[in-house]
Amino acid sequence: MLTAGIDIGAKTIKIIILDHGRITAKNLIVAGYDLRESLKKAWADIEAQSGLKVDDMEKIIATGAGRKEAPYASEAITDISAAAKGAKALNNSVRTVIDVGAEEARAVKVDQSGRVVDFAINEKCAAGTGAFTEAMARALEVPLEELGPLSLQSTQAVSMSAQCAVFAESELVTMVHNKTSKPDIARAIHDAIADRIVSMVRRVGLEEKVMLIGGVARNIGFVTSLKRELETEVIVPEDCEYVGAYGAALAPAGK
Repeated sequence: MLTAGIDIGAKTIKIIILDHGRITAKNLIVAGYDLRESLKKAWADIEAQSGLKVDDMEKIIATGAGRKEAPYASEAITDISAAAKGAKALNNSVRTVIDVGAEEARAVKVDQSGRVVDFAINEKCAAGTGAFTEAMARALEVPLEELGPLSLQSTQAVSMSAQCAVFAESELVTMVHNKTSKPDIARAIHDAIADRIVSMVRRVGLEEKVMLIGGVARNIGFVTSLKRELETEVIVPEDCEYVGAYGAALAPAGK
């Protein structure tokens, strides 16, 4: 049975194809202004790499902020459900799922069977998302991919108190004027994001094991700050961006 999961996020589109539960193809592209056109391109890439077409799928389920824009999908599930299903399928011991994307973050608590017990969403402020790191990297004049490794060179913790991306940028400029080192500022940026995410996790109740998914899970600086703030280990799956799409592909019909 061929099934497909489509995760249409604010910045990227992820597609994953399962053949009787086994991953046979996957693709990630940047979501353009026209999501439908971007989705067509994503499917074209899937066909090029695997020979699989949309019509070959027995089930296509969409998730993500743009799930209603997926013309091929017969069903859709929420980001919360998709994250829980995908994470539990990867590691059955997971009880807390933290999903941090470009413009939204969420914490999901699941029980032993994988049922969602509680969740919290940070959807009104960029301070706990990937957009925040992008803005701070620009302000610090550091390539985004270098911001995480740079933070690991920090020699002292510096507090960044602003909870708004706009005010945080002003605070960053003040740090620069005060001759605070770039590594210490980079750590402060990631600590600030981790602090906001952890406060969200505490609201649903932290329970081990913890899995971090979403594109921001690729940022070693954020992962390090999150582990330090949570005071526990955090599982980061290899294909962290695809977990939502994976969960959607695994969702049973009608769910």
